[in-house]
Formats: sequence, structure tokens, C-alpha cells
Amino acid sequence: MFDTVLLAIDHSPQTSETVAVGLQLARQHSSRVVLLSVVEEEGTMHDPVAVTQLLEQARSRFEQAGLPCDVFERQGKPAFVIGDVADEINADVIVIGTRGITLEEDQHSTAARVIQLAPCPILVVP
Repeated sequence: MFDTVLLAIDHSPQTSETVAVGLQLARQHSSRVVLLSVVEEEGTMHDPVAVTQLLEQARSRFEQAGLPCDVFERQGKPAFVIGDVADEINADVIVIGTRGITLEEDQHSTAARVIQLAPCPILVVP
């Protein structure tokens, strides 16, 4: 059902839980996993070195679980990049975290924008 999972991560505290959910989903469906993090011009994800480290930490968790994954690091506006990469890899589902704010309260959050733009189903991890 979920042959390809796009797991979009950032530096938020919820990232650990988002990775755990992505691991579980990939294990259950024997999915190909693509880890994605977006380097922004401004904001918390503007340091390419920190983004690379974040992706390597997530990759390590997958490797420890015996699950291979591909890693994509891109630049741009996160919601648009996530949608573009989902198209590019033909993702069956996008797994993304939210910062504990309901999507109704913050319709300008990355997760809310991805929901509007995504070409496939989305699993939002609170």
C-alpha cells in the first residue's frame, strides 16, 4: 500500500516521534523510505551543516533498525519542496510532524501547507 514513504523532518522536538512513526510505517509495509529536510533561507533550518547532521542522525536510526533509506537535502520553501519531492519520487504517503499547534489554529504552518499542496496522502504526527 505504501511502497514509497517520504519522511520530512526538521529540528522541532517532534522530529524524534515523526522518525519513529516513519520507521514503524516502513517496517509494516516494507516501504522504500526517503528522508527529506529542507534548508531555508531564514528560520530554524537555515544552516546546511545542521540540516546534514539531522539527516544523518535519522539515517542512523533507520540503519540501526535494518531499514535502508535515501536522503534528500533540498533548498527552498519547505511545503513547496516537500510537494515537489513527493511528485519526483512518486511517494505514496508523506509523514510530517507538527509542533503541537492544531492545524486549524495555524493554517500557515508547514504541515498545513503540505496538506494543501501534497500530491498524495499525508500522515501528520502531533
